[in-house]
Amino acid sequence: MAENMIALGEKLSSHARVTPDGPALSCAETTLTWGQLELRTTRIARALEGLGVKLGDLVTIGLPNGVNFIEACWGAWKLGATPQPVSFRLPSAELQAVVDLADPAVVIALPGLECDRRCLTVEQLLAQSNDDRPIEPRVAPVLMAPTSGGSTGRPKLILSGLRGLTPAESNAPGTWRLGPGETALIPAPLYHSGPFVCALDAVVRGAHLVLMPRFDAAGMLMEIERRRATWVYLVPTMMSRIWRLPNEVRTRYDLSSLRTLWHLAAPCPPWLKEAFIGWLGPEVIMEMYGGTESQAFTMITGSDWLDRRGSVGRVMVGEMKAFDEDGNVLPPGEVGEIYMRRREGSPPTYHYRGATARTLPAGWESLGDIGYFDADGYLYLADRRTDMILVGGSNVYPAEVEAAIDEHALTLSSAVIGLPHEDMGSSIHAIVQARPGLTAEALQAHLAERLAAQKLPRTIEFVDEPLRDEAGKVRRTQLRDERLARMKSILSET
Repeated sequence: MAENMIALGEKLSSHARVTPDGPALSCAETTLTWGQLELRTTRIARALEGLGVKLGDLVTIGLPNGVNFIEACWGAWKLGATPQPVSFRLPSAELQAVVDLADPAVVIALPGLECDRRCLTVEQLLAQSNDDRPIEPRVAPVLMAPTSGGSTGRPKLILSGLRGLTPAESNAPGTWRLGPGETALIPAPLYHSGPFVCALDAVVRGAHLVLMPRFDAAGMLMEIERRRATWVYLVPTMMSRIWRLPNEVRTRYDLSSLRTLWHLAAPCPPWLKEAFIGWLGPEVIMEMYGGTESQAFTMITGSDWLDRRGSVGRVMVGEMKAFDEDGNVLPPGEVGEIYMRRREGSPPTYHYRGATARTLPAGWESLGDIGYFDADGYLYLADRRTDMILVGGSNVYPAEVEAAIDEHALTLSSAVIGLPHEDMGSSIHAIVQARPGLTAEALQAHLAERLAAQKLPRTIEFVDEPLRDEAGKVRRTQLRDERLARMKSILSET
């Protein structure tokens, strides 16, 4: 084991010895102290061990946000096993596809989540073991193994290149600006890697981790006031819903305790980010761009963003460059595909199970994003390569159109896709969830003031359901396939 590094399970035990009665983990009306979290996770680990889970195994976890999710993860880490989080809403066929890749000895999930492995709830695991004697420290060879469907919809596992280790003295604030005495509020689903990693860091650093079962805009502001939260994780969809609250609701709560607000996972429309900076202060707002693969990431403060409106920051870890289609590095200001690679001499940060990376020579890998760097090394993203729409020879990036749509006061969420067009190759189709009163004509007039003519939607479709999930993700490929199938069905009937 590396010098001054200890196993994650040992770190939790250390917190429990030092502050056994301090609050460690809360969700809704349930709070566990460090001592309680230590004993319950040890019992879970003992139960998993009795079910055959061993060092290096993956343990699939299909649970909603709550204390049980964190308990399941730390129970696995105490055995040197790897948490493999999945959405608790997965249909059986999708869950089975993930399980086939992960090959877990046990699936920890809610009742009703079915696959061909043994599935148990946390309460069932606790009922199987009363043994809370300390476990000899074990180090998971793989820290975590989240899933990603990507643009294809086929699942893949992203196995972290990190082990289940943490510095023995890791209480000081790190990258995420978290430390002892902080209260970290996470309303985003933990089965996504961003909130998962932040929740892990909060526990490691000795912060009080507060989860929300599901995101609610006013409820989140209420929870900041109630818990005196100092730190919060959001995605732009959540920020938009907060900003859409009536002003008297949004300003009702005391948010003076808040010192850090991170947003990531999806592009944030500049108007929305500017609004949050004006509301909470530039020193509070932080943004990071990178992937679960962790080869490299950028970071930008609210203050820097005001000087570089629209940027996601400069590279802080690893390397990133923009390349053209022939694999040549592009100069500042020219848009290309963003490739990244880990720092020279550093070990691999991940490996895929069920997919292969999009690569160039010399170790460059792409997550599929399009963008450019300015002369000072600040990155500006346009969109994902697979989502770009070619309209009459012009590149149109859906994220730019969606940002303009979402700026309308009556818009709740939007997704922009390309549909086949005989003359132009593709036409822009906007799918919009809106409040009552928004018409296609009013939205087109709004967009005409913000977008060039070739970027305006040719057609607008209003829907009732949200178009992004709780993590701010939108599956444009699925939306497009559904509309193409509908068009094909109509044509076949005529």
